[in-house]
Amino acid sequence: MKFFYIAILGWFSFQTASAQQASDFVLSKTIQGDITDFTADNLGNIYVLSNDNQLKKLSPNGDSLAVFNDVRRYGKIWSIDATNPLKLLVYYREFTMIIELDRFLNIINTIDLRKLDILQAKAVGLAYDNNVWVFDELDAKLKRIGDDGSLIDQTTDFRQLFDSAPDPSVIRDQGGLVYLYDPSKGVYAFDHYGGLKTHIALPGWIDFNVIDKSLLGRDSQQFYKYQLGTLDMQQSPIPPAYRDASRIRITTTAIYVLKKTGLEIYMRPS
Repeated sequence: MKFFYIAILGWFSFQTASAQQASDFVLSKTIQGDITDFTADNLGNIYVLSNDNQLKKLSPNGDSLAVFNDVRRYGKIWSIDATNPLKLLVYYREFTMIIELDRFLNIINTIDLRKLDILQAKAVGLAYDNNVWVFDELDAKLKRIGDDGSLIDQTTDFRQLFDSAPDPSVIRDQGGLVYLYDPSKGVYAFDHYGGLKTHIALPGWIDFNVIDKSLLGRDSQQFYKYQLGTLDMQQSPIPPAYRDASRIRITTTAIYVLKKTGLEIYMRPS
């Protein structure tokens, strides 16, 4: 299961690639429960997914704000994009179905990708214009889909562009570019018209995200930041307290660390 992760704002601040910047955060709260995955929006709200496929919205303090209970109609939730806290994208890969939720986790729209003959897609994400990016695996094309389920635009078949077509697991629309991350091949950046701008070989990252022109990710030992348009790669050791985490999210004010025991929230000291 893959979440599209948002709000990793100003990773470590990165004035220097100091390990102290992450380790300076202190444990503020632990949210107990059978949490299998999570994400957060740019307001600090947290969205947690349980083993039984229930989605909950929590306040920055961990208080329950809303629950999405219509969890069995389309199978297991594959991903959530909370880029826009007023319009969450919940994607069910098994049925290639996208559900759009409002801030109270009420359904406001559904997009059945099968009606566009999109039968396989592991990566979806919110577009700059509040429409939806989808990578169609069978057509090997990046497609922009409207709220009404119409095809707005699409790229050339990637098999005509690359010797080995990318197989992205993440789509992020940020700063005028659309980023596709393939764990085996790295980052592909396109403009909004589908023109390839760059390919950067950064394979093996997890928790990939983009803030401004910074590409962010990690492996089991290090955090990484690559500044687009430069050769500037910065890295910092993951603090020991985070090493057994299945997911880590860093914002300007908090670090979220998902472990078997629950979701730990580390805050920057005031």
